[in-house]
Amino acid sequence: MSRLSRVFAAIVLLWTAALVPFGAAAQSSGFSGLARVDAAQSALAQAGDVVTLDLTLSQGVPYRAYTLEAAANVPPRLVLDFREVDWQGLAADALGEAEAITELRFGAVRPGWSRMVLDLAAPMVLDRAGMRIDAETGVARLRITLRAATSEEFAARSGAPYDPAYDLPPPAAVTRASPRRTGEGPLVVVLDPGHGGIDPGAERDGLSEKELMLTFSRELQDVLRRDGGFEVVLTREDDSFVSLDRRVDMAHAVGGQVFISLHADALSEGQAHGATVHLLSESASDAATATLAERHDRDDLLAGIDLTGQDDEVAGILMDLARQETQPRSERLAQALVARIGAAELPLNSRPVRRGAFSVLKAADIPSILLEVGFLSSTRDLKNLRDPAFRARMAEAIRDGLSLWVAEDAALSDLVRQ
Repeated sequence: MSRLSRVFAAIVLLWTAALVPFGAAAQSSGFSGLARVDAAQSALAQAGDVVTLDLTLSQGVPYRAYTLEAAANVPPRLVLDFREVDWQGLAADALGEAEAITELRFGAVRPGWSRMVLDLAAPMVLDRAGMRIDAETGVARLRITLRAATSEEFAARSGAPYDPAYDLPPPAAVTRASPRRTGEGPLVVVLDPGHGGIDPGAERDGLSEKELMLTFSRELQDVLRRDGGFEVVLTREDDSFVSLDRRVDMAHAVGGQVFISLHADALSEGQAHGATVHLLSESASDAATATLAERHDRDDLLAGIDLTGQDDEVAGILMDLARQETQPRSERLAQALVARIGAAELPLNSRPVRRGAFSVLKAADIPSILLEVGFLSSTRDLKNLRDPAFRARMAEAIRDGLSLWVAEDAALSDLVRQ
């Protein structure tokens, strides 16, 4: 993503309420502290290869606009973040239709922030974005213009801009635990319930992946804590949105020694079913190292090492060295979980261990896996995932797999190059 594109994507406008007469602003906003959308004065339209979104808001708000590439079961999309909009009473179809937009949705992302997402039928890039505010009424008019683009241009100009004002506040300073357990004290396990907030994940028969995985994460947290050998931290405690990069940062902040991202996907093709463990692929590891070195704070890349002042090449080499130790440990963790899930006679996928380019598995120094507990697209898995007794057995199997891995990892620790 070019510097010009990042600057354009990270458009943030300052509050102008102080410039608006109090009476006029209060009248236009209905005495609400949040901006509201005037559907009658808003529209989504398309002319040829150009899509225009006009939003009329009761007051000006800071915002940013950017595009994201397609991900697993998620099409390419335009994302608009606001601080903050009240969507109450607004229907997606009230804004009109455009052939290039397959779906429009909106909602709260986390306290203080709102989001609108437009799914794209084909690659399109931001052409223009601007907000005008009426000095007398305080009413704001936001216009977003998209134009058709090649896949190469779309990829080059897509990506969420780094914005410390948007992401969660930095965590308080903590004493970081050693990435490898030495046999003393509990193992710090970071559980990552997939999706959340405006991102529901897979959905079927009234069940959403985000709600199901939050429930299962809490159940698994209880099982691990009762064991006595684990300290458990969740990347989200409620139905809130947490960026993928932020989930990795949180694992570092709490001294995580194992990272497990929990999902229950749905596939439109094939008959996938049963638990599946995903690892970061070797090719994706190279891209992950480059992305981390470019975008993250240098004191938050490797536990116990401050890379402030080091260039991307040096940071990348140190992370590659860390990953040479971490990747085999992640593989052994995946095999231990598969062994114990199978021993508990719980459904396993025919290919239970797979590899892919998953953003949440980027931590170079923390053994990380993504566990598909099952697939909502499978009728059998769906029935199992609804069953608290099944989830309890799965949680116990994961606990047993972690215990098996801890013992093996400690035995092999002396053989690892320090």
